[in-house]
Amino acid sequence: MKDGTLRMYGGAWGGLIPLVILVAGLVWLSVEGRGGTKPFWACVWLALAGGLFCARDKKEYCEAAMRGMADKTGIVIVTAWLFAGVFGKLMAAGGLVNGLLWIGMSTGAHGAVFTLCVFLAAMLFSLGTGTSTGTCIALTPVLYPAGYFLGSDPVMLGLAILSGAAFGDNLAPISDTTIVSAYTQGASMRDVVRSRFPLSMSAAVLAGAVFLLFGGGSGAGTLPEIQADLNPLGALMLMALVVVVAAALRGRHIIEALIYGNLSGALIGFCTGTLKPADLFSVPAKAGGSTGIIQAGIDGVVGAIVFAVLILAVTQILVECGVMGKILDFAHKSVVTTVRQAELFIVGVTIAASIPISANAPAELLVGPSLVRPMGEKFRLAPARRANLMDCAVCTIFFLLPWHIVVAAWYAALNSAAESYGIPAPPISSALCNPYSWALLGVLLLSVMTGWNRRFAGPEEMPAEAKVQA
Repeated sequence: MKDGTLRMYGGAWGGLIPLVILVAGLVWLSVEGRGGTKPFWACVWLALAGGLFCARDKKEYCEAAMRGMADKTGIVIVTAWLFAGVFGKLMAAGGLVNGLLWIGMSTGAHGAVFTLCVFLAAMLFSLGTGTSTGTCIALTPVLYPAGYFLGSDPVMLGLAILSGAAFGDNLAPISDTTIVSAYTQGASMRDVVRSRFPLSMSAAVLAGAVFLLFGGGSGAGTLPEIQADLNPLGALMLMALVVVVAAALRGRHIIEALIYGNLSGALIGFCTGTLKPADLFSVPAKAGGSTGIIQAGIDGVVGAIVFAVLILAVTQILVECGVMGKILDFAHKSVVTTVRQAELFIVGVTIAASIPISANAPAELLVGPSLVRPMGEKFRLAPARRANLMDCAVCTIFFLLPWHIVVAAWYAALNSAAESYGIPAPPISSALCNPYSWALLGVLLLSVMTGWNRRFAGPEEMPAEAKVQA
């Protein structure tokens, strides 16, 4: 490595080979409907292996990849995911789905009002579990047929679940996108949640108004027996979410906040009878069986963790060979000259990265450290502001396109529920009308153009180089 640059055949642009191989593999799998963090492992492996033969110094190439894997940001993300994964499983096992269903159906709501209730239930569930895909899979089999027989419009009813899932993915402190956006930008979870709340809630209010206006369908029908235990005690699991959010807002480390949330959720489950200590951890009946919720929660995020570590290796190679620097230089000289343009650049590059990839957290990992952070630091944007621009951006177009994991899971759950009860299901193209994602895009662009919610970095948030220049 000469002058701090990883030398590649073909110059800096030779470093694009790993990225080209990676994106080609991701797009191929996504279009074929086979996307997912585990299938994506092979794409990153091929990208790293292919890039080796473009490096002039093979040893430096390998060490650059390992520097990316050992990045401190990646370690924080991995650790947070481990505890967030367990928390999400704990909330679901504690009966949160049944509790939310009880809240919605015990009010006697029907038509558009029930559609709005479904949206609110999905918001709460995704906020509590941090998983958009899990929200669609868990809530759709029960809430969709219930809403249909209570007179809700089928399309808007389905979109209410998808929109609520997007809300939690966007705002939940335990969401993978929130964790990645915060820690790739060096932002505290407290600042991120506090400053993102006005953006997310503004979009939620707009989406809620759409559901209330257009969520009614034909008259309510006879509600058949829905296979769910309408247990109001499950709603008490939301108290564990309050603990996590409160701890994060008080400045506690996200790991500490998640541990408090996990302990609170377990205690609530024990007290209400929805959980037993053996559900969390016990000796399996036979070798190879699960030891309980803790193991299941960790198992659920292993795929994302391995993919994150591998993608950080590719990103480090792109940085060290100078590709990202050239893109930034071009943007600085030809496109970006003002703070507003810098924010538009961040939003645009993040959305562009999320379109071909069927998971949105990896898109943030790809551009967050290498493009978004240096661009934002040049214009002295606060770390939380950069994180919010990224996270809101990956929760817009991403939740509209059918080859993305969450949309595919949502549609599969809709079809399954519709077949079980002999009712129609909306087409997958209806995802293109997702009210929350369109509202969030509008709110985000309004924020960029007007400066609303924009904050600049204080002296303690500025990188060392910027302080010297200042």
